[in-house]
Amino acid sequence: MSRRRTLGPKKKIALLLSAVTVAGGGAFVMASTSNASQAPTTKSAADSTVCQGLATALGNNQKFIEGQRTNPDAQSEARIANREAVIAQIELQQKASGCTVGESAQDSQPAQPEQPEQPAQPQQPAPEEQAGGGDAAQNPGGGAAASGEQVCNGSTITLSGEDGAPAASSNQFPAGTRLKVTNLDNNKSTTVEVTGVSGSCALLNNAAFEQVREPGKFLIRRALIEKVG
Repeated sequence: MSRRRTLGPKKKIALLLSAVTVAGGGAFVMASTSNASQAPTTKSAADSTVCQGLATALGNNQKFIEGQRTNPDAQSEARIANREAVIAQIELQQKASGCTVGESAQDSQPAQPEQPEQPAQPQQPAPEEQAGGGDAAQNPGGGAAASGEQVCNGSTITLSGEDGAPAASSNQFPAGTRLKVTNLDNNKSTTVEVTGVSGSCALLNNAAFEQVREPGKFLIRRALIEKVG
């Protein structure tokens, strides 16, 4: 007769605990692997046009603050506080867009020397301009940019992060100057007044940028900027 081998209660408990331990370890490894595969990736300015635009906006504001600290005046403290708040808002946008928070890329340009006239691609002049009227005819070539002349050649356009009515800031044109900015990728344009100083030839605030932007983009690579007043 064959004898059946039976396990004692202690051995049964030991085997059960071993099985639970193995199963638990496997579940932990699977969960860890799953979490690692689902971890969000952070993009840099080189990976995304959105991230590049935000990094440029942040860098321009940082450069402006640096300039105010280097050459302060009575209003510098208030301007710096305002720009620091703008930087904080840009960093929130970077986080929400999956970009590297705090990444900075300055896109400012120094004042440009006078350049020889290029073959123009102007819009059809108004009748009074054809007859000899208009600012360009009355001031044919001296010093400052004439009204309607293309300026900031080669500049890209981004936003300052500031709220308020559509406006611009510039490191080349004084307050009160009127600039027409056209996004050549969608042919949208806006005419704004320069209200302050920035680290770029032309930097649009939020409202002005919204009028010419493409959805989801924070940088305009192909822009036409004209001084119109």
